[in-house]
Amino acid sequence: MKIAAIQSDIAWEDPEANFTRLRPWVAAAAAAGAKLVVLPEMFACGFSMATANIAEPPGGPSTRFLEAQARQHDLWICGSIPEVPHDEPKPYNTLVLASPHGQVVRYRKIHPFSFAKEHEHYGAGSDHITVDVDGLRCTLFVCYDLRFADEFWARAEQTDAYVVVANWPERRRHHWTTLLQARAIENQAYVVGVNRVGHGNGLDYSGDSRIVDPWGEVLAAAAGGETMVLADVRADVVRDARERFPVLKDRRKA
Repeated sequence: MKIAAIQSDIAWEDPEANFTRLRPWVAAAAAAGAKLVVLPEMFACGFSMATANIAEPPGGPSTRFLEAQARQHDLWICGSIPEVPHDEPKPYNTLVLASPHGQVVRYRKIHPFSFAKEHEHYGAGSDHITVDVDGLRCTLFVCYDLRFADEFWARAEQTDAYVVVANWPERRRHHWTTLLQARAIENQAYVVGVNRVGHGNGLDYSGDSRIVDPWGEVLAAAAGGETMVLADVRADVVRDARERFPVLKDRRKA
């Protein structure tokens, strides 16, 4: 499967501007043969804590955008959304994955970023989500989750590729790139890390999106600037790596 990571700038709290920005990129990814397209965290509004202004109900504008792009281009597409269920007091930073067949899957960020007071504005999810995307088992994570290795370990045996969407600031870019490779190496799985670029709410973002293989080799990477990263990802490569070097079998079970 070819995966496209779209490293975009994000207009602050302006979903329609971001939808307009992203449509040509998704079309380009489809033309390049991508069957899974990954957008950054909070792709429609930026990493905003103004939840009264930006939170959407399930099936809101950002989800409809993903669903429409999936249908139009016959692919899977995901990005995170500030989504508030009807019976909850706070929204969740929710990674929404839309399929070309109308299926929508949601992962709620388990670790809100307390350093930025995200936990005061967003609820914390509790469930891991792994989805079969045309034969590739993809486990979904959002930004700060990347720092918690145990969350990745918990799903390793069921995962071929971890998808991590982010708004990770430039000042900690080395942490981002190092942890992406570490999660790939220790779990013998692909890691698709997609980060935004540009400037938002006083922070600079350097992108550094990349796709890492189960041996920790970087298959494709980007620096700053809006761009698209493409790589072929194969479940049999994961199986081969785990058979040839059986690290997971030796990992102590919790």
